[in-house]
Amino acid sequence: MSVRTEEAIEFLTKSYAELGIDVTELEKRVGVVQQEITQKGTYLHTMEELVIGAKMAWRNSNRCIGRLFWDRIQVVDAREAKTVSEIRDALFEHIEKATNGGQIRPFITIFKPGSDGPRIWNHQLIRYAGYASEHGVIGDPASVSFTQVCEKLGWRGARGEFDILPLVIQENADAVPNVIEIPPEIVLEVPIAHPEFPSIAELGLRWYAVPIISEMKLEIGGITYQAAPFNGWYMETEIGARNFADQGRYNKLAAVAEKLGLNTKRLDSLWKDRALVELNVAVLDSYHKAKVQIVDHHTAARQFGQFETNEQAAGREVTGEWAWLIPPVSPATTHMFHQRYPNKILKPNFFYQDALFKRAEIMPVKRGGCPFH
Repeated sequence: MSVRTEEAIEFLTKSYAELGIDVTELEKRVGVVQQEITQKGTYLHTMEELVIGAKMAWRNSNRCIGRLFWDRIQVVDAREAKTVSEIRDALFEHIEKATNGGQIRPFITIFKPGSDGPRIWNHQLIRYAGYASEHGVIGDPASVSFTQVCEKLGWRGARGEFDILPLVIQENADAVPNVIEIPPEIVLEVPIAHPEFPSIAELGLRWYAVPIISEMKLEIGGITYQAAPFNGWYMETEIGARNFADQGRYNKLAAVAEKLGLNTKRLDSLWKDRALVELNVAVLDSYHKAKVQIVDHHTAARQFGQFETNEQAAGREVTGEWAWLIPPVSPATTHMFHQRYPNKILKPNFFYQDALFKRAEIMPVKRGGCPFH
């Protein structure tokens, strides 16, 4: 599919203006890009364009509360990675560098664009498996379908509550998927305990340090990068109020309430609210003690307020999807709850794409092992 020249020029004009590049240089670059598109149907981003495009994509992400740090993301150009081993190594390096011993660094690794480029089948590079059984789901219910696909492709998990799923990598649109185990030594996990209620630790909960989204495509100036995994750091409610508490996820709220000795027979005891707050306290305290970077939802809301101020000063409209910006715990205590934002879709940006693992037929598979063992 050919790149629209107008979309490329619009991106170049905006990005070069933000970078303070002289208009003469812009005109030269536009001429080169127009010629490339005419001859090849596409064009190649310079490293400078790739970096500013990725940063702008984070800034334009309407669902993200952490956009204050949009210009701090570190961009890795992995467009030359073609083989499964090269792609695998780049992903492992992303996990290690982003984790950074707990001092999380925002990273994005951008692979070759278009159908000739790779696809990563995982929702996140690191996620826990979910196994359907006659007694219910073991592990993460959100991962059941993908776990079944991984098993059809030859992977076997330990059938525990927190088994790290393998990576499923496809070199290009015509290639077979490769299943690759993630070396456990590069995955940092945090056991969950409560500073005042030791019984919470008996639940055996834990979570990984870095959320690295890998299923979304990145669009910059008309060019689509189907594989561009990126990360910030966790806000505690993502783990405590959603991953652990949602009925469609680990559904641990009643178990937490029992450990706290709350009366779960009456809804007006507000046991759900109290258990939810303490579960989030446990997540925050556990990450802090493990020296793993995390932000609470009140601090994140204040940071988003600063982002709004910065954007207004730069003459840019603040867009957002309200239902995603407000936190799932005490949303009315944040300023976003009392405001509305235009949900305009600006580009560059990240977009969802069809999940390859949901196809009815699974292609042939090659197994890839841990390169360290």
